[in-house]
Amino acid sequence: MPRTGESSGSSRSGDRYARELERHLDWLDTFSSTALGVLAAASGIYTYLGVRTLLDNPGLWTTFAALSYSIAVSVGIFVFWSYMMRLLPAVRSAASRVGLLLTMALGCVAIVAMSSWLNAAALAGSAAVETHMANTVQHYQASLERAHSNAVAGQSLARDVARVRQSFDDLSQQEAGGTLSGFSGRGAVFRVLTQKGAELQALEAQLAGVAEPIETTFADGNAILSRMRGTSVEPGPLEDRTVRFSEDAVQLAGLITQLRQLNPAPLVARAAKDLSDAVVLPELDGSTAEMRAGQSSTINSVLSLVEQRASTLTSAAAEVEALPQPDEAVYAPISAADAVIVYAGNFVPAWAGAISIDLLPAVLVFIIMVVQAAIRRGRGDHDSDERMTVGELRAALAAADQLRRADSAAEAPRALTKPDS
Repeated sequence: MPRTGESSGSSRSGDRYARELERHLDWLDTFSSTALGVLAAASGIYTYLGVRTLLDNPGLWTTFAALSYSIAVSVGIFVFWSYMMRLLPAVRSAASRVGLLLTMALGCVAIVAMSSWLNAAALAGSAAVETHMANTVQHYQASLERAHSNAVAGQSLARDVARVRQSFDDLSQQEAGGTLSGFSGRGAVFRVLTQKGAELQALEAQLAGVAEPIETTFADGNAILSRMRGTSVEPGPLEDRTVRFSEDAVQLAGLITQLRQLNPAPLVARAAKDLSDAVVLPELDGSTAEMRAGQSSTINSVLSLVEQRASTLTSAAAEVEALPQPDEAVYAPISAADAVIVYAGNFVPAWAGAISIDLLPAVLVFIIMVVQAAIRRGRGDHDSDERMTVGELRAALAAADQLRRADSAAEAPRALTKPDS
């Protein structure tokens, strides 16, 4: 007997606990649909703003298309979460619950795909495009500095050329004094030396001539870079800034290409090859066979020296040409919706807000699931009919009254026809 009383008391306590939770759910249910509608409408508004960034052509039909899409998203979100909030907490079997959870996960993925990324575009689209422009500026700056560095390295070959040219000038002066061939004068050996010295002097003049264009082009590129940096952060309509940024990017790409063409390293390599290959041998002008033999021997030595100096210049030019080349700098305009995906890591708060506004009802679904489970545990296996609203009580009393009237009407004829005893 005590056990039965304890069980009965526990059952009554569980019913009271369940009824208390149900009263809370009834009160919360009065505004849950309104709150869900507000969340769906807010998501639809940001979805509309995100869609407008993808549609380039302004006009009535564009506005209608964006509005239709955003309304469809709002309705879809509201209906989906309404289904989940009603059905998922109500099912009891594990299979049904797992099936609805998988359905909810699939629906969440669909909501993120059709709405959340557009919400993120509306929240951080402009900032993402500005980030893209800032990264592009850094890319162009690295390419410009690399091209300028390579061009300056090529122009510095002028020192190597001057050193080789000075060696030939010194040898020609020695030959004029008779030190090389042993016969003083400006004969065949002198003419070979001055010939190569003149070629190197012309090359040196060409190298000196590219110094000013290199620095001018580099200064123009830096000026454009400064203008691009200002365009990426200045206030104003994003579309206009993007157009101006694209124009500057095209101009800067041309300057980078020009710097690559101004690099004189290939010119030095070709000139070094011609220095050893193209030799015009003068006629030996010695008055005696001994003098001509000395001139021939000296010219052969000079030609060997020319090959060595040409090899030195070729190696120096090859080192410059082997330097890392600037990357191909190309600016690709990007929409706000695409920018927030490409630079998603830079806008985690915006993505979190965009996804939360769509998936926040999932938290409500889990809350209702927990409360419904607690109600079932408190009530136990039996069903309680004690939870009735005033309307349900009135309907039950009216139905009972109608049944009594029907019974009375049926019994009256039988009472009249009953024979007297």
